[in-house]
Amino acid sequence: MHVAAIKTIRKQSPFRVMPGFNLSLGFTLFYLGLIVLIPLSAVFLKTFTMTWDAFWTAVTSERVVASYKLSFGASLIGASLNVLFGGIVAWVLVRYSFPGKKIVDALVDLPFALPTAVAGIALTALYSSNGWLGRYLEPLGIKVAFTPLGVVIALTFIGLPFVVRTVQPVLEDAERELEEAAASLGATHFQTFSRVVFPTILPALLTGFALAFARATGEYGSVIFIAGNMPMVSEITPLFIITKLEQYDYAGATAIAVVMLTASFVLLLVINMLQARARKRGQSKV
Repeated sequence: MHVAAIKTIRKQSPFRVMPGFNLSLGFTLFYLGLIVLIPLSAVFLKTFTMTWDAFWTAVTSERVVASYKLSFGASLIGASLNVLFGGIVAWVLVRYSFPGKKIVDALVDLPFALPTAVAGIALTALYSSNGWLGRYLEPLGIKVAFTPLGVVIALTFIGLPFVVRTVQPVLEDAERELEEAAASLGATHFQTFSRVVFPTILPALLTGFALAFARATGEYGSVIFIAGNMPMVSEITPLFIITKLEQYDYAGATAIAVVMLTASFVLLLVINMLQARARKRGQSKV
């Protein structure tokens, strides 16, 4: 049957697997409101019960600011490391065949399945002064457990699957003929990667970075054990929020949560804008 005839039939009797647009949109808005908007609104409403001076004092104390720096700084470092090494892992899993490949592929998802508290205990046992790795690192002057470095390692551990699983399908769908064409035209390996492969996977890398960063900023279970939770040194913001809640300072806890939520939203918005720009550039080149 001619393509034009098929299009005419579809216009006359459209077939949709899902219900109509109005019903689907209504359900979507209801679900997002119930799961996302209402809880977030409750956080803001609780914060609005505070005066501006009380809010500013709660979110700008020296100890809280130090926790911001550690939480956001460690999250950025961990997500950046995952972009680099997670991209390499995805490349190896897609482009090479080797014994035990399926086992390595399954290990990538281990941080998803492993309870965060178990991950924190395992990392602490591994990097403590008498741990398997810590006993060799500390004589070299590298202390991991109960330091900000331990926080970075924990956040890198839990963020790795987000980058690998985001980049992997893009690499699988990438057209290798373009790489072969670039090589046949005399392009070096670096030129082929930087001008052919990298623009293709850049939006996926940014998405993986955003997911890993968002996951890391709110991480609690895998960090509290290896961080040591020393004020002004290795105390993360989620732990500070829990401490406020245990002291029945609900307004103070929600005030700190609002700051984290706003900062995370702004960073994710910027990353999404960069991702959209990278995708448009890739489409324009095609």
